[in-house]
Amino acid sequence: MRPQDILTPAPAGLCCKPGGFYIDPVRPVERALITHGHADHARAGHGAVLATQETLDMMRLRYGENFARSTQAIACGEEIWLGDTRVSFHPAGHVLGSAQIAVTCGETRIVASGDYKDASDPTCVPFELVPCDVFITEATFGLPVFRHGDAAEEVKKLLASVHLFPERAHLVGAYSLGKAQRVIALLRAAGYDAPVYLHGAMERITLYYQSRGVPLGDLRPVRGMKKADLAGTITLAPPSATSDLWTRRFPDPVIAFASGWMRVRARARQRGVELPLVISDHADWDGLTATIAATGAGEVWVTHGQEDALVHWCQSKGLAARPLDLVGYGDEDEGEAVANDGAEA
Repeated sequence: MRPQDILTPAPAGLCCKPGGFYIDPVRPVERALITHGHADHARAGHGAVLATQETLDMMRLRYGENFARSTQAIACGEEIWLGDTRVSFHPAGHVLGSAQIAVTCGETRIVASGDYKDASDPTCVPFELVPCDVFITEATFGLPVFRHGDAAEEVKKLLASVHLFPERAHLVGAYSLGKAQRVIALLRAAGYDAPVYLHGAMERITLYYQSRGVPLGDLRPVRGMKKADLAGTITLAPPSATSDLWTRRFPDPVIAFASGWMRVRARARQRGVELPLVISDHADWDGLTATIAATGAGEVWVTHGQEDALVHWCQSKGLAARPLDLVGYGDEDEGEAVANDGAEA
């Protein structure tokens, strides 16, 4: 069977007709396999959802108990039959519970990687290389200009700023699932043991990380704190909250943003970011190209991001490559948590 007969783009998302399911569908479908809990991949309203336990829990936290008619948890490495296909989940290293999905039909194995990174992250299981015939890769940072560097060094910049401006509060914009918890873990690894304050939209997910055994130290809600008492502190908040009236409760705040996009200084200026921190939960250019080569795949499908450059790189290496042109996948969950939990913190 040809790869395109196993998985094919459709209006609802990536469709597997032999298996009777979709991967990360953007519209409600009868059976959905979900790679991870970010809002652009994990939507409510499906009939049946198959995902890791952490991803299912994340969807419950965000959408309520009835986000799907039925759910089934699958462990990484476990293999099940769906229709004429064998399906297994493998760690993607993106956020807690994130997984690549391997679909095998006949002698052909396709790996849909979802979002992934090959960099170290103490808050989730590391990326696992899965040999395959066809590799479906994201291309969020699929340009040679995007080389993220060492996240620990970026956190040192934040701590240096806290030391330099003890009279100011530091507000770090970070996505509520994955990035915020990784920044906290990096702060702890750097020796920062003071309380880290959380915007209200960060609390449930961060507490869930702790419940799954991720050590994050002393965490406190910023809600109810006096303005003067926040001098010299670090607060994590959704990116959208760092540019609204909510910031007035802090003394002369330093606005930081932890994102791979902070490699582009124009983006930092546009957002009013004083302290850009290049910390990404996606693979950079070197990570994307190294991973593609290591899978041994002879064919590569590129989706959501800078597709053209990565397709060209693959073709220059003798690989068959094409863009999938899937729509509906954006910039993680920015603003989504604020909308769900209320902007007041």
